[in-house]
Amino acid sequence: MTATTTQTAERTGPVVGTPYGAVRGRYENGIAVFRGIPYAAPPIGPHRFRPPVPPEPWTGVRDALAFGPTAPKPPYSEAFAKLLSDPVVPGDDCLNLNVWTPEPGPGARLPVMVWLHGGALTRGSSAVPVYDGHAFARDGVVMVSVNYRLGVEGYGLFPDAPANPGLRDQLAALRWVHDSIAAFGGDPDRITLFGQSAGAISIGALIAAPQAQGLVRRAVLQSGPPEAFDRDKVRRMVRRMATRLKIPATAEAFAAVDRELLLRTQADVGRLSSPVLGGPTFGIVIDGDLVPRDPLEALVDGEVGRGVDLMLGWTRDEYRLWLVPGGLHERVDRLGAVALAGAMARCHCGVEVPRGYRALHPGAGTAETVGQLVTDHLLRYPLHRLADARPGTAHVYEFAWPSNRPDLGSCHALELGFVFDTGEIPESAKLAGQDAPQALADAMHGAWVRFAVDGDPGWRPWDDTHPVRIFGEGDPYVAHGPRDPEFALWAADAVAKAKEAAAPAEGAPPARSATELRSVVRRLRRTGDVRRSS
Repeated sequence: MTATTTQTAERTGPVVGTPYGAVRGRYENGIAVFRGIPYAAPPIGPHRFRPPVPPEPWTGVRDALAFGPTAPKPPYSEAFAKLLSDPVVPGDDCLNLNVWTPEPGPGARLPVMVWLHGGALTRGSSAVPVYDGHAFARDGVVMVSVNYRLGVEGYGLFPDAPANPGLRDQLAALRWVHDSIAAFGGDPDRITLFGQSAGAISIGALIAAPQAQGLVRRAVLQSGPPEAFDRDKVRRMVRRMATRLKIPATAEAFAAVDRELLLRTQADVGRLSSPVLGGPTFGIVIDGDLVPRDPLEALVDGEVGRGVDLMLGWTRDEYRLWLVPGGLHERVDRLGAVALAGAMARCHCGVEVPRGYRALHPGAGTAETVGQLVTDHLLRYPLHRLADARPGTAHVYEFAWPSNRPDLGSCHALELGFVFDTGEIPESAKLAGQDAPQALADAMHGAWVRFAVDGDPGWRPWDDTHPVRIFGEGDPYVAHGPRDPEFALWAADAVAKAKEAAAPAEGAPPARSATELRSVVRRLRRTGDVRRSS
């Protein structure tokens, strides 16, 4: 679609004004839906690898009936494509967003939720069917979903271009929402950012960014912590691509490469990278501007984002999405001590930490130990730090329902169909399997809506008892005290104390058995076994 007026929309469709021109959506099951609204100019030509700029205004009314173009991205591998949907909408005008609203007009002042999709900053889009916003609008929320630049075009690090253009796209979209959403029935003073994986990482950076202060009231970080990637690691990704392409590692040189060739090269260079195994990757970096320092450190010990209510969480078996497809789980088990040594190096820990995991999980294979260890280090530990820094204003959850698909358990991204209440569609079943429990979707989706409305999802905020809402089989409940997600914080200390407690005193009998040692470790947990409360 061009920026000029089109006259093909339904005449009964809702029309709303934006800062750049009016748009016409359509009613779908009583909800007004607007798709493909541009919030920035197409990132092509002189705008490629550059910060976003406003779109050209248009006259008349522009149709907003279909999802706009998705950002350039390589496809998922065959193994992942069986589990994750990632539609492609061709076109250059990829900096667009979508709005679902029950009351398209000023005066409604409804809470607003803005969704940032995941996909390792290299894949994903707002057009993924699982992210349909109908259920949120049905329940009184104006929901917005956003496309942003991905991969080398969004997060490549070059000497001749500003860093983090994809994050700058998200900031531009957030500003558009703040300035425009009242006309769609939303309250610009009640904006909740929510995102999963790379989307959650992005949210951490945004709520810490000086330029975004005051734009967000609440934030939900699902399976992604605030973090800044190592600049050298991102630069190596660009340099490896440049070597394959036989060009200089500059934005100017990359902009001259055919886009399809660029995407194939990016996919090939990043083929062996994963959250568990590491490797070169794209990510948000400290840039002295939008990201002046590590976002987690800024949020933990700084004043930024102090007025933002938080909801933070993870899935019980995050790592299974990273290891099970393609058979990595079995390969890590076969590698045994080699894989474990790599995980310890990645997590900067000694042998006492995996020993602590194994003491509490007797019989666990290497892949499970490595997966949980890396997940704790990269994800749960920083989220715990953030919650500890925001007592009374942070709520923590764990998603523990196991997929009906073999071996996936409660894997990364499994909670999304429940949060959006889209479990009935085939794209959700790809990951969850058939007959996912609707009661669980009602509980999770309802908690997200309540949080957007008033900041209370339905359980006690974080304090020194560490309340964690568990969404799993059966009714949701609250667990208190150290649980599996907290191993990275205390495993080493627990094992050291267990050894001390189990060591024989002078003249005493030999050391206790492994069973007794595990019992000692368990007794060292601050509050003992998990307790349930309403």
